[in-house]
Amino acid sequence: MADPVHNVIIIGSGPAGWTAAVYTARANLAPVVFEGASPNIPGGQLMWTSEVENFPGFPEGVKGPELMERCKKQAERFGSTIYSENVEKIDFSKRPFELTSESGEVHRARALIIATGANAKLLGIPHEKDLMNQGAGVSACATCDGAFYKGEELVVVGGGDSAIEEALFLTRFATKVTLVHRRDAFRASRIMEDRLKSNPKIALALNAQVCELVTEKKKVGPFEKDWLVGVKLKSTKDGSVTSLKAGGLFVAIGHAPNTSLFTGALEMDDKGYLVTKAKSSRTSIEGVFACGDVQDSHYRQAITAAGSGCMAAIDAERWLGEHSS
Repeated sequence: MADPVHNVIIIGSGPAGWTAAVYTARANLAPVVFEGASPNIPGGQLMWTSEVENFPGFPEGVKGPELMERCKKQAERFGSTIYSENVEKIDFSKRPFELTSESGEVHRARALIIATGANAKLLGIPHEKDLMNQGAGVSACATCDGAFYKGEELVVVGGGDSAIEEALFLTRFATKVTLVHRRDAFRASRIMEDRLKSNPKIALALNAQVCELVTEKKKVGPFEKDWLVGVKLKSTKDGSVTSLKAGGLFVAIGHAPNTSLFTGALEMDDKGYLVTKAKSSRTSIEGVFACGDVQDSHYRQAITAAGSGCMAAIDAERWLGEHSS
């Protein structure tokens, strides 16, 4: 007997994938979700976030992993089938679409929802990921975490519009923000550079890169953990090293969408993000929909990802209704 054909398969989890699963499951589409496995962490970037305070419905805040676990359980409650593995290959030329998982199984689906997300590019220095995962002074999202650093001296790394936007935003909370850039010229637009240089709270550390994170033991509740208190900067000109006080480090050197699986098949922009048609989640292939950070290079928030997951589910449901024959 041939393998069953699923109505919809969702690739990826996180706020977008789980929301798409909840909506398609409640529409009786019996979705199958490939939530991912290492190195694609199930639950997405929120699995690296210790505290989420800006997701509606959680007035006291919620741990990122806890929020994703709740979303997963909600998707399961309505009948989603979940595989904790990655998809390795997709044949978009066949109808139904054929997906091969890393275990070698072939799955077929009438519609696909892509929610593979994006990863923040990091500096690649010791303890960076640990401190980010523990919420102990390193972040890749000022909008998400800036409010936790009131009264601190902060450091932002980057030289583009995003880095300058992060620095300007953080001046609302910090006593001082130092923008570290490895060159002496910015990639940012002129207007953003002007705003940067006219802000009295922002200092520049040019021709420099963060080479080391300085930590101290700090008691947080009943526990003690390493916490960022400073960074060491290495000159890109002469290699000299200087120290800088830092209560928080924000890495703003870009994001990389997880789209390698779709190269050559789906339309992408010049940064590798999936292109969706205006006011929809439809991609360049009929029956394939995209949501969350894999197609959003602008907002990159948990709540906007969840909203676009809802859009993708509704778009997929309507598309399936139109192509049911």
